[in-house]
Amino acid sequence: QAQLVESGGGLVQAGGSLRLSCAASGIIFSSNAMAWFRQAPGKEREFVAAVSRITVFTRYADSMKGRFTLSRDNAKNSVYLQMDSLRPDDTAVYYCAAAKSGRMSDRYLEYDYWGQGTQVTVSS
Repeated sequence: QAQLVESGGGLVQAGGSLRLSCAASGIIFSSNAMAWFRQAPGKEREFVAAVSRITVFTRYADSMKGRFTLSRDNAKNSVYLQMDSLRPDDTAVYYCAAAKSGRMSDRYLEYDYWGQGTQVTVSS
């Protein structure tokens, strides 16, 4: 049974940093492309970043470039999202996702497995 568990969310002031983690089980982790999406209240789910099966290729949404860094550790079946220079508009529930195709995508429909999400709140 596939399971993705996010952690590391919380409340932070604008300009601060958070590091989100996602631990996977029940999947062949190294075969999956991994991604983070987020969803703010009243808004659609939004692509944040994706990483290929090994950390060779990464892809970021334009508003996250230079502020967020995505990495993975296949030995630990985990993926990490380092978020720096956080802004109030980064406030959202952040979701970890896995694509068994192994292909990175910014489309949430391309992902097969999802975590329950972790809340990130950035105060001004």
